[in-house]
Amino acid sequence: MDIDAWVWWLIGAVALGIPLVVTAMPEFGMFAAGAVAGAIAAALGGGIVIQVLVFVLVSVAGIAVVRPLAARQRAQRPHLASGIDALKGRQAVVVARVDASGEGRVKLAGEIWSARSLDAEQTFEPGQSVDVVDIDGATAVVM
Repeated sequence: MDIDAWVWWLIGAVALGIPLVVTAMPEFGMFAAGAVAGAIAAALGGGIVIQVLVFVLVSVAGIAVVRPLAARQRAQRPHLASGIDALKGRQAVVVARVDASGEGRVKLAGEIWSARSLDAEQTFEPGQSVDVVDIDGATAVVM
């Protein structure tokens, strides 16, 4: 039983697809695509040198195109703030007079927080909207 060269290339493509799925490394996908291209070259009657050249060219071209696209996509991911970082920059409503002493209270994200003024000379009265500049321990620093 003699197996044609294109079948071997397809077996190689499947073998390269397995680590692609396991490791999620797109390079293996490009090598698998190169192996499929090698199978097509073999099915069209190309010699072994042509098959290997097609495999290498398609694999390298795929990596050269996909790697910069993947890096650009990774760099464009939005930064998702969580915890106290998500509270910075939000607005709060003063519940109890806020000054630099830290004894004031604001309603921030549906919760009552202790608060102090960023500027020592500035005070805020109940009902006023303030911006949260920072979170210092369990105290919102507002302005």
